[in-house]
Amino acid sequence: MRHISDLEAGISVELVDLFCGCGGLSLGAHNAGFETALAVDSDSNLRSAYRRNFVGRSVAGFDLQKVAGEALRARLRTRKLTGVIGGPPCQGFSVMGRSQKDDPRNTLVSKFLEIAISLEPAFFVMENVPGFLSDRHSALREAALSQIPQKYKIVGPVKLNAADYGAATNRERVVLIGYDPDYLDELSLSDLENAKLDRPRVTVGEALSGLVASKANTATDVGFDWVRLDRRCERSDYATSLHPSAPCRYLSKTARRLYSEGYVTGFQPTEHAPQTIKRFSETEPGKQETVSRYYRLAWDRTAPTLRAGTGSDRGSYQAARPIHPEEPRVITVREAARLQGFPDWFMFHPTKWHSHRMIGNSVSPIFAEAIMRVIASKLDMNENPHGKTYKVGRSADARASLALDVAGAK
Repeated sequence: MRHISDLEAGISVELVDLFCGCGGLSLGAHNAGFETALAVDSDSNLRSAYRRNFVGRSVAGFDLQKVAGEALRARLRTRKLTGVIGGPPCQGFSVMGRSQKDDPRNTLVSKFLEIAISLEPAFFVMENVPGFLSDRHSALREAALSQIPQKYKIVGPVKLNAADYGAATNRERVVLIGYDPDYLDELSLSDLENAKLDRPRVTVGEALSGLVASKANTATDVGFDWVRLDRRCERSDYATSLHPSAPCRYLSKTARRLYSEGYVTGFQPTEHAPQTIKRFSETEPGKQETVSRYYRLAWDRTAPTLRAGTGSDRGSYQAARPIHPEEPRVITVREAARLQGFPDWFMFHPTKWHSHRMIGNSVSPIFAEAIMRVIASKLDMNENPHGKTYKVGRSADARASLALDVAGAK
């Protein structure tokens, strides 16, 4: 059988991304050779970031708790959907939060599976937090999994760590994969284990290398402040992979031009009171600050899990942001993005609060790409129903150029 990984030219395999957020899972999927046909999220701020980074992709603002799969199918042009991916809200399962059994968001796992199954994809991938596997949620978990038809083979749910796949953050997540053996070769937990990198985990120092702003040359576009990076600074291999020479062609023409000229967003620092600066300065790397309990990053360690805080419907609480390993301040949006595995061209939101919430809620694109590449290697091209072709990216620059060019992007 022929597979995506064996061909110079692949098939345009289309996905639906449910609870898409700012697009971390979609980005990883695109880097692995897939294409998003439809992305869905009820949060308008999250959708704005998705649209900004995936210009021309179809994005819908459905409340998935109230929508049936037929409404999504009506938005699709393809006869046979290749995959459904998504990360249903995890706050009700999170051990960092209240982990409430009766949190209404917990039912969205079942809703994700219900919609995914109704779309009859060749496979589906669901991501959530480790708390999903806890005993207190066993009844909900079993009820959700019981609705999966027997035609789908199931891998997981299994706990994996994004750091083992190349991200610079120690971020454990649960992954559940269902696949139709008529379309995919056999997929197992060992395939996911074998995709882990046989190298030391990426450190904070590697992740943040080269993120030094030039003192001159700033620009403004669509509410974002753009700062030119100091090109004299060296970058690690990890940092270089997240700073491709050409930006993704999903971006607007203006954003692409600014990035190609050396500009990036997300450099706005957070202003702290003098007493806070003093406490931050006295906190050792790898330790928590005594009052705020903020963790101070260490150059030679992997970053801890970045947290999201809550939306306006849950009190708009700001999550604790790590302290920079050397400077007496919390990290910037761009530094958080590097730790999570987003490329430097990726844009979030003009405000720091929304941007950090997007990053903390996202799936690491590096982790997502690793999982999606395993799935891509199992696809049976003889059975795949799609017709468009494009090159599957092999390098950082090739991955950055993988997306189809959007004619007329402004």
